[in-house]
Amino acid sequence: MKKNKNVILIVLIAALFAVFPLMVTSGYYLGILVIVGLYSIVAIGLGLLLGYAGQVSFGQAAFYGLGAYTAAILSGTYGWPPLLALAAAPFLPAVVAAVIGQPILKLKEHFLVLATLGFGILVYILMKEFVDLTGGPSGYTGIPYLSIGGLVLTTDKQFFYLVWFLAFLTLVGAWNLVNSRMGRALRAIHGSEQAAEAAGIDTARLKLYVFILSAFLAGLAGGLYAFYITFVSPSPFGFHASIQFVLMAVVGGAATVWGPVVGAFVIVGLIEFLRWAVPVVLPKAGGEFEIIFFGIILVLVLLFRPEGIMSHKRRKQRSQPEAGKEAAGTCST
Repeated sequence: MKKNKNVILIVLIAALFAVFPLMVTSGYYLGILVIVGLYSIVAIGLGLLLGYAGQVSFGQAAFYGLGAYTAAILSGTYGWPPLLALAAAPFLPAVVAAVIGQPILKLKEHFLVLATLGFGILVYILMKEFVDLTGGPSGYTGIPYLSIGGLVLTTDKQFFYLVWFLAFLTLVGAWNLVNSRMGRALRAIHGSEQAAEAAGIDTARLKLYVFILSAFLAGLAGGLYAFYITFVSPSPFGFHASIQFVLMAVVGGAATVWGPVVGAFVIVGLIEFLRWAVPVVLPKAGGEFEIIFFGIILVLVLLFRPEGIMSHKRRKQRSQPEAGKEAAGTCST
């Protein structure tokens, strides 16, 4: 019954999104929703990693950027067909995640956070320093328009449909994953890694798989971003973006499938509000004030709703260790 309700809910929301561009013609609002869709894809992957496997990553912006630059360079420099370049974009982040994931996922708690943070900073510096390849701080231009068959995507409305189609596919895939045997194993790892290992779950392998999947989804979103903007520079892929992705997952509820999508709406909406409100209230303030507000929001969420907006019903009945032991028992049967 619950499965049918979720399917019906997804279909209804998808139908609502399908008619939205027919009712709203503002390029500004469509553009905001395209960005929300891109961030939702990244946040869903991060939610699987953070909320289900219990692994914190502050390096998702680096994977997002690697996907964007892969699509941009393959299509702009090497002349790949844009659709083929977009299809290739997620694989470089996935390969990088496979290479670095095995050693850094052995780290625990703040050591893991620092490792992913360091990785993100390293990639950001490489984007700026490899001027011949990436264009350096000035950015990379010459990205062609994305075309599918004979259709060239040049408008916000076209990208709205493409991005949200892929976002809903990601959502359905994540929902199937968390309700599968692998999803139960991931919940067991999050609840109690020791109990999961005692139940025979290969925790290291599963954490690596989810880390690679989250990088793959971030790379896909990055590739879409490159073709949507037709220009990439290092600035959207820095530490600030990684904080935003973590906030989206945490605020919405990382341990739910819908939570990261809700979080993407909340955070992007807040960003737009702050861009309007901060100059009005503090005319001489810079972008650093946005980081201060994000920090305040994160603290408030952790204090009053630590499991996020969408997960309060499921979490108030059981503690995490109890849930982990129960999930581990389910996986071992």
